[in-house]
Amino acid sequence: MTVPGTLYIVSTPIGNLEDMTLRAIRILKEVDLIAAEDTRRSKVLLRAHGISGALTSFHSYNLKRKTPRLIETLLGGRNIALISDSGTPGISDPGSALIGECIKNDIPIAAVPGPTAFVAALVLSGRPTHKFIFEGFLSNRGARRRRQLESLKGEERTVIIYESPHRIIKFLEDFLDILGDREVVLAREITKKFEEIRREKASRHLEHFSKINPRGEFIVVF
Repeated sequence: MTVPGTLYIVSTPIGNLEDMTLRAIRILKEVDLIAAEDTRRSKVLLRAHGISGALTSFHSYNLKRKTPRLIETLLGGRNIALISDSGTPGISDPGSALIGECIKNDIPIAAVPGPTAFVAALVLSGRPTHKFIFEGFLSNRGARRRRQLESLKGEERTVIIYESPHRIIKFLEDFLDILGDREVVLAREITKKFEEIRREKASRHLEHFSKINPRGEFIVVF
């Protein structure tokens, strides 16, 4: 009977290519296959660390088709490393679906810890860290997003939300309307050249970003 391979959940840098652990580099060199959310971006990282293993794409658009293939590969005794565009796979990306299927099929899973964007933003925010909730991305549908914000009105823990640059203005408008003009920490481009951490009232953020075309995903902490 063939012993299943292992799925390694490998965290990768959220910006600075130097933020790779020695174990992550070793695992990526040793596995039989690397499943990457965006192979073009991943090739830059792998090349920087002298990693030349086999690479395959695994993202939300080919999730249903690729998951059975990867499970079959693992059941055949081959090891796979799962990496996302940045940070830790399985957080707000399709990796969680593959992890779930591995659990169903009794396939070993090993975490190779490393950077996670929302943890870095939480620490940099200066907000209380002993109790917090991570909401990921809110809905891109206006009415549902507003309901989600409404549900956070009485929240006493620190709240962490991801938001895209092209929706940040609408998010701030809804935030002001529903949660009021309270202090919010906005973080983007963490560990990159143009890292920005802004600690302002929501109205000040709205005024600032209405005048520019922001790039990079935002992490909202309040």
